[in-house]
Amino acid sequence: MEQPQQNHGEPIDEHQAAAKAAILDECDNLLAAGITFVAVHFDGYGDDGTTEEAKCYAGECFASDEHEPVKYDASRLQEHFEALVPFGYENDCGGFGDVVLDVSARKLTVERNDPFEDYTTTTYEV
Repeated sequence: MEQPQQNHGEPIDEHQAAAKAAILDECDNLLAAGITFVAVHFDGYGDDGTTEEAKCYAGECFASDEHEPVKYDASRLQEHFEALVPFGYENDCGGFGDVVLDVSARKLTVERNDPFEDYTTTTYEV
């Protein structure tokens, strides 16, 4: 079930605001290169996590598992994207997701998926 939230109801901090501005400042250069989406995937659990390198796509929609990334050096944006990765995604059962820039819309979104463990209890008399 998808639950849209604005940074869990809290404003972004100064570092994140600066990172967002730096990423959005690159949109014209990315569009000129034919890039439509830039994404950084994060994944972790058990207090350990990793953030992948920024990947660029030239498709009509972002679907990392359906489209191959195009060759474009987005390394200068890596640190800025990492600033927007949700804090604590790697804790406990962990989490994974993507920070995605829609270049033409100049819109950044974070999709975070948090798995959870559940159990059921059955009590009966024998």
